Amino acid sequence: MQLDRGYLIVFEGIDGTGKSTHCRLLGDFLASRGIPVVRLYEPTRGFWGQKIRGILKDGRGDVTPEEELSWFVNDRREDVEQNIAPALKEKRVVLLDRYYYSTAAYQGALGFSPEAIVRDNEAFAPRPDRVFLFTLSPEKSLKRVDGRGEKSSFERADYLEKVQRIFAAFDDPVIQRVNTEPPVDEVHARIRQAVLELIAQDAL
Repeated sequence: MQLDRGYLIVFEGIDGTGKSTHCRLLGDFLASRGIPVVRLYEPTRGFWGQKIRGILKDGRGDVTPEEELSWFVNDRREDVEQNIAPALKEKRVVLLDRYYYSTAAYQGALGFSPEAIVRDNEAFAPRPDRVFLFTLSPEKSLKRVDGRGEKSSFERADYLEKVQRIFAAFDDPVIQRVNTEPPVDEVHARIRQAVLELIAQDAL
């Protein structure tokens, strides 16, 4: 199926809300329909992304909040230049697990201005066509993460509550909030329908 243009669809929320699962499920579904799709995630596996993954695993150490924020921005610049922009130009659907809304929420919880982070990122990063912002309580999210045994240094209840409040305050027409407490197939059906409607609007 040839699209008229590329689409950028982002999955956001605190860890444990189901972002990666639903990014994968939507990617599989679109591919099964013959829709050209590429799945990406942040942090990337590039130079800056690996530095970020280091602090996710081992903690921030002597890395300052300012340095950490710059790493996220540098990682995203590379991702936009090398992956996101080319895929959109090729009229693909880009599914992205985390984007600058996560940076605004997580670094905003450290004291930075979320609004300034969004504004600075939108100076070089394409705005999404749709953001699925997953909502689930930090307590339930942490239980899911604990069950995977993959807890990062960012995943503390008090910190995630601050992050969640910033996510809740975002007011952007591209954001669609999705409660991910229901069964996975029910949530996936809602996401799938929303994306098909988004693409169909441009085909009219």
